[in-house]
Amino acid sequence: MYLLLETIKLDHGQLFNLDYHSRRMNEARQELFPGSAPIELEKEIQVPESCSSGLYRCRLLYDERIEKIEFIPQHVRSFNSLKLVTHDTIDYHFKYADRTTLNELFAQRENADEIIIVKNGEITDCSIGNLVFSDGDKWYTPSHPLLCGTQRQKLLENGEIFARNITTNDLELYREAGIINAFFDIENMPRIKIENIF
Repeated sequence: MYLLLETIKLDHGQLFNLDYHSRRMNEARQELFPGSAPIELEKEIQVPESCSSGLYRCRLLYDERIEKIEFIPQHVRSFNSLKLVTHDTIDYHFKYADRTTLNELFAQRENADEIIIVKNGEITDCSIGNLVFSDGDKWYTPSHPLLCGTQRQKLLENGEIFARNITTNDLELYREAGIINAFFDIENMPRIKIENIF
């Protein structure tokens, strides 16, 4: 059985969206290990004093139980362009620690900063998170992401973004794209002009 992963934002000693990470982790564990008792992350994660200031990734590896928790300094990348890459059979509905396929697709980015993974003609995700697209009025996220991210779920439940099918042909309907993940919400996410998607 492959190890699964949760990446949790830790900023100045505070863990973010822990309820959403717990929910996703326990839903995955129930599907893969039926009958396993829920894990309460707030009781399992002890933030070390050395991580009480600054921005970190709390990286949690698990299967039926938590196997490892580590804290890694988070470095912010810049994103100005996206390249469309296609993989019609990719399956990443669990957040696997093994990112081999994602890394192979990312290697195809050429001179772009990040990729957009296209599956059967539909926009899904980038290699580090979910995507949102603005028509100038509202933000929309693909209905069929590779992985239902915690930030995406929170924004959907709060009515800040809306799900819809988005194909490559639909990109011309939007003005800009955004990347959301544990570290990027609708307020601080990287925004990329549609004309910088190729």
